[in-house]
Amino acid sequence: MRAIEHEQREPHEQRGHKTARHRRRRLNLAVGIPVAMAAAAGLAYGGGTVFGATAAPAASAGADAAGAANPADVADAADVADGFASVNALGQNGTYGGRDGKTVTVKTLADLEKYATASDPYVIVVAATITMNPKGKEIKVASDKTIVGSGTAGQIVGGGFFLGQGVHNVIIRNLTIRDSYAGTWNDKEHDFDAIQMDGAHHVWIDHNDLRHMADGLIDSRKDTTYLTVSWNKLSDNNKTFGIGWTENTTADITIHHNWFRETEQRNPSTDNVAHAHLYNNYLQDAPGTDIKSSYGNYSRGNTRMVLENSYFEGFNNPVTKDSSASVVQRGNVFVGTSGRNESGGTAFDPKSFYGYTLDKAADVPAKVKAGAGPRANVRASTATSGTSATSGASRTSAAATLTVAKDGSGQYRTVQAAVAAVPANNPSRVTVAIKPGTYRETVKIPSNKPHVTLQGTGGSRKDTVIVYANAAGTPKPDGSGAYGTSGSATVAAEADDFQARNLTISNDFDEKANQNLAGHQAVALRTAADKVFLDGVIVEGDQDTLLLDTAAKDKLGRAYVRNSYVVGNTDFIFGRATAVVDRSVITLKKRWDGSSQGYVTAPSTAPDRKGFLITDSTVNGDVSARSFYLGRNWHAGGDASLDPQTTVRNSTLGAAIRTTPWTDMGGFSWKDDRFAEYKNTGAGSGPASGDRPQLTDAQAAGQETADWLGNWTPAP
Repeated sequence: MRAIEHEQREPHEQRGHKTARHRRRRLNLAVGIPVAMAAAAGLAYGGGTVFGATAAPAASAGADAAGAANPADVADAADVADGFASVNALGQNGTYGGRDGKTVTVKTLADLEKYATASDPYVIVVAATITMNPKGKEIKVASDKTIVGSGTAGQIVGGGFFLGQGVHNVIIRNLTIRDSYAGTWNDKEHDFDAIQMDGAHHVWIDHNDLRHMADGLIDSRKDTTYLTVSWNKLSDNNKTFGIGWTENTTADITIHHNWFRETEQRNPSTDNVAHAHLYNNYLQDAPGTDIKSSYGNYSRGNTRMVLENSYFEGFNNPVTKDSSASVVQRGNVFVGTSGRNESGGTAFDPKSFYGYTLDKAADVPAKVKAGAGPRANVRASTATSGTSATSGASRTSAAATLTVAKDGSGQYRTVQAAVAAVPANNPSRVTVAIKPGTYRETVKIPSNKPHVTLQGTGGSRKDTVIVYANAAGTPKPDGSGAYGTSGSATVAAEADDFQARNLTISNDFDEKANQNLAGHQAVALRTAADKVFLDGVIVEGDQDTLLLDTAAKDKLGRAYVRNSYVVGNTDFIFGRATAVVDRSVITLKKRWDGSSQGYVTAPSTAPDRKGFLITDSTVNGDVSARSFYLGRNWHAGGDASLDPQTTVRNSTLGAAIRTTPWTDMGGFSWKDDRFAEYKNTGAGSGPASGDRPQLTDAQAAGQETADWLGNWTPAP
């Protein structure tokens, strides 16, 4: 028999390893024979950060900073990127910057550099003009940062930002970055860029004014990928936006709704990009100025470019391509242009990666001129200037229903793309209607997107499947360590009032093929929120299938699971939430090696909270008789103050359940915590004893669904 897997958890998630400090029991349980009741009806198989809040409150940067940010200045700090920056890849599920960290306001170079280079996530609000010293300085931005201008006050003069190898999840927004120009137009001596990226990924550059630099306005180099550049004004420059400096063809980049004005070359120059999607950009070479365009959009090397509904005015050589490159043009407008305007080859379908909506090319000049660059309120500006309907950052409200279909017949091809389109702090329910199919992806509903429903639209809950195969020990692709138990989730719901209906959420991690990994915990669904409703779903995996948790140790997190299946073998319903599993089937399965041994629940309940209630349900499976416990007591992190609770009542227990259905965990005695049954039936049920506590009728009257859910009535 294999050792208990949970001893392999990362330190803050380990179950056990401490000698328990036992407490006296507070629940007096009856020892009488339970009264048999009718079994719960079976269900036809066709007919929900473990620890810590996801965001800290706004806080002052400290004595050397300007202080706490004005909420109006950072109204968009919770926004997430669209385009390729929204794609789940390389261990990063979209681009949301420093959303999960503190918000600080900076007015000095020292403060800006301090927080931009810190290892922790930050939303950094630039509320003044900051001059780089020395000239040409590029601050080395670390991962998980949002750098956003306060209205139009945030300006960086004489330098910019550098994102090095592996830096990821960075948003640079609503800033003016200008004037590192060193006096030479075609400057080959100074590398004074506004934004340079060397091997970064998941970066969103949005609503900035970039101009008059000694070298590039934007340089995306050395395999930088999952980049979205949107709604920027790029002007008064020679080498504007260069992409490449690599022999690899791996980068994925989206460029939309940008205004290129009075820029000579690299507009952009796109070298060896696997998927370059350019749409609704406005390229303008105004007459009577000293700056003359050399070329516009350039597809170089092995680039595959899709160029849609852009507007070219007065440009020389508006679209050019190498013989080895591809350009697929659709719907572009050319006014007063001359020279090369080329297309050819095959490219790709951007909607196979993310959803987006095109503006009419004829409308682009007016919309982009009105909307590009820093604005006093980014969300208001993007909403009025016609940005993509798929951008969560740009919409003041969402449609009541967003459709997902793998075949392109919906608004989005992935579930995560639809979730990204839900605006931050949406006030009312948004249903993500998912057409039948298997969606191999991870999905995260962040804490600032409440009232989201994932709804399968097939005739059966088996028709729509969201599945992935990460485990606690699976290494992240970017080399930053393993996912950990909570990070392994296929679907992570961190927003209150989340619902899932009529679908399957699965983790199909292959334990047998990955015996070398340190952690085999593989979560299918993690909830870390209040008022979570799972109705008519299948949640399936092996170890740690369903993590029902709270946003923080001191926060209430209630979950109601109804008419559903939960499948697993080891602690597969676990966490610190107050949760009810009602009229459902809990299916026991063998381990990877064919052995039968397991634990249904592993509650980690706070002493003043209710834990897990399983009621009017069925617990069975194709496993050996007397091989599964109903639960064990998880004192997360060795915390003796916890008081884990599971009650199983009025349910049918198959023969797989042990005659002593509760057991110790991590050195803590289950008898010091709260474990009990009431009027269960079936071959796995049994009479009351010291090893099998039963509630009295009076105690059972206080352990019903309404006692768990309190003032919350889940929507029908």
